[in-house]
Amino acid sequence: MKSNKLAFLIILLLLPVLLTGCSKIFPTPFGSNTGGNESSEDPSDITDAPADTPVPTITEIPSVATEIPSAETSGSGTTLPSDNDSTSGQGGSSDPDSSSGQNGSSVSDSSADSYKARAEEFLSHMTLEEKVGQMFFVRLRKDSAAADLKDYRLGGYILFGDDFKDETKDSIKDLLSEYQDLSSIPLLIGVDEEGGSVNRVSKYSAFRSEPFKSPQDLYKAGGFEAIQTDTKEKADLLLDLGINVNLAPVSDVSTAADDFIYNRAFGKDAKATANYVKTVILAMNRAHIGSTLKHFPGYGNNVDTHTGVATDNREYDQFLKNDFLPFQAGIEAGADSILVSHNIVTSMDKKYPASLSFAVHEILRDTLKFEGVVMTDDLSMDAIKKYTSDNEAAVLAIEAGNDLLIATDFDTQIPAVLKAVKSGTITEDRLNDSVIRILIWKLKLGILQ
Repeated sequence: MKSNKLAFLIILLLLPVLLTGCSKIFPTPFGSNTGGNESSEDPSDITDAPADTPVPTITEIPSVATEIPSAETSGSGTTLPSDNDSTSGQGGSSDPDSSSGQNGSSVSDSSADSYKARAEEFLSHMTLEEKVGQMFFVRLRKDSAAADLKDYRLGGYILFGDDFKDETKDSIKDLLSEYQDLSSIPLLIGVDEEGGSVNRVSKYSAFRSEPFKSPQDLYKAGGFEAIQTDTKEKADLLLDLGINVNLAPVSDVSTAADDFIYNRAFGKDAKATANYVKTVILAMNRAHIGSTLKHFPGYGNNVDTHTGVATDNREYDQFLKNDFLPFQAGIEAGADSILVSHNIVTSMDKKYPASLSFAVHEILRDTLKFEGVVMTDDLSMDAIKKYTSDNEAAVLAIEAGNDLLIATDFDTQIPAVLKAVKSGTITEDRLNDSVIRILIWKLKLGILQ
């Protein structure tokens, strides 16, 4: 009798072990909900993302009011509304205090607060000339670069292909180090190293044995894993040279081979492009190099604005459901900046190019909730020249809500902005909003201490 009780007790003790073993023999049916950490994948998504590549959650973007605010015009029809009665900058929610000038996904709240406090302290000691100069991210002029830093207190230099011609890694390092030493406020140093048809650095064998491949070719060769590896290699090369911003990734949705932007884009639909953009931004953040989403609000099938005016007549709903998705994914991933195109998007603003449109910037700030640095495309491009005089573009760009101004003709634009501030057309508070965001970006990148 005692032996039977003992046997029964042993069976009870072994029962959990036996049940565990059975679960391995009879696994849960495929596709059932186990309540564990496993997650199902959307079959419509790109399927070869590596395991450590977070795929963006593309949430629906809330629609804006039926009537999109448009720029008010003066009698001359050339002046956007100024913010003389407001200290919050353009678009209301663009106050850097809301997220310390950068997106919450990229830095912790405590770090963001620290960046903002340090930026405000730095700002309190800056002159008007320094504030205006910080808002200009300009094309490098090698023959006058040292003098330009002294005369205009520039925020940064952008280098193009010719700047690397006949140079070596060491000579570029020395040159950029010299510029940083000459600048009282550390410089943003940027290039367009997109891969494929736009390579400023790797087109020269002195810097890489072969040019970086386009996003489309990379993806065909190795999926997102190849894109991650490529992004890191680009960042490592640029940072080693002293370049701290890559004006990438191209975030335009383009699936037609005859589109102007197609060869520079990911070449797939909006959701796939969003996955690509988020993958690149996460990799750039890990590498600690500055990023730029371009060209907001989305190029579509428009013509090249370097050589003329592009008018986009698509419905606003098309942007909400399609073109905005990659930009939203990049914002959620912690993109540092967004570059606005010179396209005239009639569903948002029938009169002004996007880069000069208050309405477009309001959508970027209020609808997409972007709180980082917004910059123009080059203000000397033909698409802008048709709408402003040579000394007016930068003033209009600031009034529209831009923080950084890419300008080849900065020696004309900077005096015009200083004049506008002194006359009251632009308030110094408006400048402060933008300069805070720029300083926070520099702090985040570690180039400003």
